[in-house]
Amino acid sequence: MFKKVMVHARRGVKLIILFMIAIFLMVGAVAFLYKPTYSVFINGEQVGYTSNKSELQRRINEYVDHGDGTNKNIAFVQVNELPEYKLCLLKRNIVTNDEEIYNKVTEQGIPYYRYYAILEDQEEKYYVSTFDEAENVINTLKEKNSENIDKISILEKYETGIKDMVSAEEVVSKLYVEKKTSVKVAQNTSSRASAGYVNTQTTTSSGKASLGISLIRPISGTITSRFGARSSIRSSAHTGLDISAPSGTAIKAAASGTVTFAGWKGSYGYMLVISHGNGVQTYYAHCSKLYASVGQSVSQGETIAAVGSTGNSTGPHLHLEIRVNGVAYNPQNYLY
Repeated sequence: MFKKVMVHARRGVKLIILFMIAIFLMVGAVAFLYKPTYSVFINGEQVGYTSNKSELQRRINEYVDHGDGTNKNIAFVQVNELPEYKLCLLKRNIVTNDEEIYNKVTEQGIPYYRYYAILEDQEEKYYVSTFDEAENVINTLKEKNSENIDKISILEKYETGIKDMVSAEEVVSKLYVEKKTSVKVAQNTSSRASAGYVNTQTTTSSGKASLGISLIRPISGTITSRFGARSSIRSSAHTGLDISAPSGTAIKAAASGTVTFAGWKGSYGYMLVISHGNGVQTYYAHCSKLYASVGQSVSQGETIAAVGSTGNSTGPHLHLEIRVNGVAYNPQNYLY
């Protein structure tokens, strides 16, 4: 009985060995004749094969993100049909066609160009390639005390066509207007615009303090810089919220209170501060005109100033701050 078991066991082992050898030979034959690769499809149509899917897709992603490198103003390229990959075995004598596939993808691409429009009175006048150039235009016009500086602003553009670019120096020479008279803040009420004490320290909090009052929006407009943001035009984190609006737009008191500062404050330009009690204050900066003076009581919704671009500013907007006991809080916790 034992001998029979041993005989059957030896036969079983031999069969297993023969089976494994057969499998090994089959795998070897397949590996010799075929290679693993990817069949590539675009919009459901097979366009070829690639043996390096990762590298091909990396090149395509680079093209989508930056274009082909021929124009520095290309922000991105829109490609409607990206390739799909399916793993397959390909005979070794069949050649892959990565370059042809890449060309098929890129030939359908639509490049979008990024550039910066210089606006006067919200009308596009000239175009420059970079934000640094646009910012240089604003700063130079400020340094030259151009009459129209409050009307000049920057707009970032993304379009499929590229505009004719000019240098920052040329834009300045075309837009500069010699100032005929000195700017007065609230010319019709200038005798009332007197300064008081104001705290402009960069102490901020990311929390939300209880104000004990309700606020309304001082102006309607587009938010161009948020609380805490950093920029080349300021030395520290943003202590308020910037809302873009045309120069001269009426600024209303967010809540009733007493004016505790009205006048020029360095990089803030012409600024007005309202105290609402319990240490709560609202700041309104970069104004072109101030319509209230220190000690004056104002009502919620009352016009207190006008939008401008005075101080450290790249275009007409309201810089709004909400402070509690001198600490700046994010205005978007309460407004906008």
